[in-house]
Amino acid sequence: MGRWEPGAAGRLREAALALYAERGYDGTTVADIADRAGVTARTFFRHFADKREVLFAGSEQLEQHMVKALAEAPASATPMKAVAAAVLASSDFFDTIPPGYSRRRQAVISSTPELRERELIKLATLTSALTRALLDRGVEPDVAALAAETGVAVFRVAFGRWIAAPETPEAVPFAAVIRSTLENLAGLTA
Repeated sequence: MGRWEPGAAGRLREAALALYAERGYDGTTVADIADRAGVTARTFFRHFADKREVLFAGSEQLEQHMVKALAEAPASATPMKAVAAAVLASSDFFDTIPPGYSRRRQAVISSTPELRERELIKLATLTSALTRALLDRGVEPDVAALAAETGVAVFRVAFGRWIAAPETPEAVPFAAVIRSTLENLAGLTA
């Protein structure tokens, strides 16, 4: 396969997931991933900074998508309703991901401390972005921080429920799981 052939990033992601499942994260090198994908290591580094980022590429787009949804929430929306709109918008992002990818990706992350740490950093970055977006809406800092933290907790719990469902994740709409998780939260605070 030519190194300039379209779809290199997707092939690299799939190759990385397959190798991480076969050999473990620590037992896989960038060269292994590139070889499996049919490209050079140099091509790998054109798409990803390191072998961790092959699993986290797209986090920035997810963050931007969620922040945009929060910003577009009606001005009358409470901080939590605005955050709920952002969390629900994340389902649009996950609708574009190939079937089964999220479940396989999470299995690799869960099995590797370094990757779990990276996942927590990405979630903290998302929390900060949502907090800033709420501050931009004029929400008080302590309320903005609480709403953003709560929203990211809902996202994390819903995502875990979605990929742990006995059906394949694509069989159960992520938006439905988010709504159910938001209902659980409302029940906790009633």
